Amino acid sequence: MAAKPISPVPSVWTRATPATSQPALSRAVIVREAVAMLDAEGVEALSMRKLGARLNAGATSLYRHVALKDELMELALDEVLGEVVPPPEDTTDWRTAITEFAASFRATALGHPWLCAVLGQAGLAHLGPNLSSLSRKLAALFTNAGFPDPDSAINALYSYTIGMITTELAWLNTVARSEQSEGDFLARLLPSADGDGHVSPDTPDPRTIRDDHFDNALELVLDGLAFQLAR
Repeated sequence: MAAKPISPVPSVWTRATPATSQPALSRAVIVREAVAMLDAEGVEALSMRKLGARLNAGATSLYRHVALKDELMELALDEVLGEVVPPPEDTTDWRTAITEFAASFRATALGHPWLCAVLGQAGLAHLGPNLSSLSRKLAALFTNAGFPDPDSAINALYSYTIGMITTELAWLNTVARSEQSEGDFLARLLPSADGDGHVSPDTPDPRTIRDDHFDNALELVLDGLAFQLAR
C-alpha cells in the first residue's frame, strides 16, 4: 500500500519563491504595496483583489507569488519587523540592550498600527527571516547574560511590549476619532485645561506622558528579570 503523501506545511516560508515572467510584479513589490495598504487602511481593508487593483494586476497574477491572504500577512509582518533594531548578542549590559530593543519595537509598531494585532495570528510567522533573527539574537542575549530560561524572558518581554503598545494604539485611535490634536483631547481630561478645553502651559506633553509610561513600566519588567537572574 502506497504511503499517504505528506501535506505541505501551510506557510509561505516553506515554499520556493516562484519564477515570474513579469519583472515589475515580484513578491517584494507585492509585499511593499501590501504594507502601504495595511498602514493606510488596516487589515480588514486588505484583499488580494484590492491589492491587485493598486498594482494594476489581476488577483490571478498575485496568486502566482502569494497563494493566500494569510501568506501575504506573514510576508508583510516579517517585512516590517525588519525595521526593528536587533539587540547586540555580546553586550555585558543586557538591561540597556533590552531597553533599546523595546524602544525600537515600539517605534516600529506605532508606525505600523496593525502589527501587534496580527503578530499572534499570522500563521507560522516565526519562520520568517526577520522574526527568526530577532528571536535568535534575543535568545543569545539572555543566554549570555546568564538567564536559565531565555524563552521565558523573551515571552515576558514581548508580552509586556505588545500589551503596552496595544493599549497605546487604542488611546491614539480614540484621539483620532475625536478629530482633535492629542494635546487638546488630553487637556479636556485634565484639570489644567482652560474653560475652552485647550491646552494650558501646565499641561504635560502627551507624547512625553506616553513615553514615560512605557519606559517606567518596562523598568519594572526588567527589575523582575534581574531578580530572577540574581536568584
